[in-house]
Amino acid sequence: METITGNELVGESLKRIGVKNFFFIMGGPINDTLLATMRRGIRGIDVRHEQAAAMAAQSYARALNFPGVCFGASGPGTINLTTGLANALIDGVPVVGFGGSSPIGEYGNGAFQEIDQVAIMKPVTKWANRVYETRRLPEYIDLAFRTAVSGKPGPVYLDLPSDVINNTIDDSTVVWPDFSKTLVRARPQGDPALIEDAIKILEKAERPVILSGSGVLWSGAEVELREFVVSKGIPIYTTPQGRGVLEEDHPQAFLNARSSAMKETDCVMIVGTRLNFVFGHVKPPRISANAKIIRIDVDPGEISNTPRADVAILGDAKAVIKQLLDAGGTRIKAAQYAGWRGRLSEIERLKGPESEKAMSTAATPIHPLRLCKEIRDFIDRDGVLVVDGQEILNFGRQSIPTFFARHRINSGTFGTMGVGMPFGVGAKVARPDKQVIVLHGDGSFGLNSMELDTAARHNIPVIVVISLNGGWTADPKGDKPGRNLGYTRFDLFAQSLGCHGEQVDKPEDIRPALERAKEAIKNGKPALVNVVTDHTARATTIRFTKTAT
Repeated sequence: METITGNELVGESLKRIGVKNFFFIMGGPINDTLLATMRRGIRGIDVRHEQAAAMAAQSYARALNFPGVCFGASGPGTINLTTGLANALIDGVPVVGFGGSSPIGEYGNGAFQEIDQVAIMKPVTKWANRVYETRRLPEYIDLAFRTAVSGKPGPVYLDLPSDVINNTIDDSTVVWPDFSKTLVRARPQGDPALIEDAIKILEKAERPVILSGSGVLWSGAEVELREFVVSKGIPIYTTPQGRGVLEEDHPQAFLNARSSAMKETDCVMIVGTRLNFVFGHVKPPRISANAKIIRIDVDPGEISNTPRADVAILGDAKAVIKQLLDAGGTRIKAAQYAGWRGRLSEIERLKGPESEKAMSTAATPIHPLRLCKEIRDFIDRDGVLVVDGQEILNFGRQSIPTFFARHRINSGTFGTMGVGMPFGVGAKVARPDKQVIVLHGDGSFGLNSMELDTAARHNIPVIVVISLNGGWTADPKGDKPGRNLGYTRFDLFAQSLGCHGEQVDKPEDIRPALERAKEAIKNGKPALVNVVTDHTARATTIRFTKTAT
């Protein structure tokens, strides 16, 4: 009789699914689970806080379109995952979280770190459950991954009681799922009648725009959507997380004309994104009151939530866009929107030099826009940019373009601070062949700054650039409580961890410092450039919400 432990069942299940990396902090009762998983060739990256494990898993998932995996030890270790999982939930990212827990046989008797972890996880995940029988571990792991990627993606949680994973059973009692099918995603097509209705609206439109988001990326529909945009000549605008579907220096990219396009459009086709505060809930004055609305989403909850929709198509983005390409044929031609593109192009022509002038300022303290310009001109075209903070996030969103899908990562609509370093770690682990730059605010960096140590220990060579304005957000009036944090020498902190670190006070010194950082990371260690910026520089942007800080 051959036997197998629950720990080995977890590791073998993850291997068969195709997991290559996971993020964790050691502890009981999961240490043997971690070892069994790593013995199967899966890389474990131990972080310095469990929230960073969940955040790194989120970034990993975004960069690869493959579920990220994280582990927490029992009690506080698992509870620490919740901030990262909550961010993934609001951001719609497939993360699979595992938590060790106290033994089932001692429930209610005050076992070490006993708490109802599943109950805690349910509000911050798409699905949370507990395994009660060792032989069913593969079944539950299969279900967890399937749930994470199905429909609208999201994080899931699976509780691993110590007596379940440490138990030894006859391996003939285990029913193994076909893990080759676990991550196969359904691709429901849209109703053909609704596809026809959408085409008719586009035929009559004179000033259409497309709004797209992460759903396009999770569907793997970026190629199809780009083809539709280019062949039909329709301007496209994306959520911050959905950038790169169309390279942002393409002739049909009118980034500086976004506000005018939204107000003047007569038809909005919304693909794979929620209608939240980012798009003003598609309400006037943000979006023209007279515009026809076409909505495409895989989530029926999103479809039913649409405040206004002339055509609502329930289906997978990739499948539906293919239907639109086929049905549109020669009925929708780029030439019919030439005047509209000309209007937006003229706005772009007028605003472009103004933006460039603002970014080229030689003022000291350094303006954050100048820092953004230097990063824009330095980063590889196919580099991955992670941005975290308040002012620097907004300045970076306005001024640094993206040219490839999944190459721009920030916290998403939950606005979680401290994601930058963990996101950088996760992105570089996912895409070791790409340059990864983390543009950080100094306040947000402090929340998970020790993940620089994680990057150093595991030879994850990211470049970290900090906009050091001395505290939380800009404070031109000096009236924000608890705002000031001082001008911390994060460069010296980086050096203490064995990383390259230097501080910059003058705008002309930024680029040389970035070049030295690029050279320094060739040894496999991260590099950090600490840039002193103007604490009065407040990002001028459309206010998404009344509660912005």
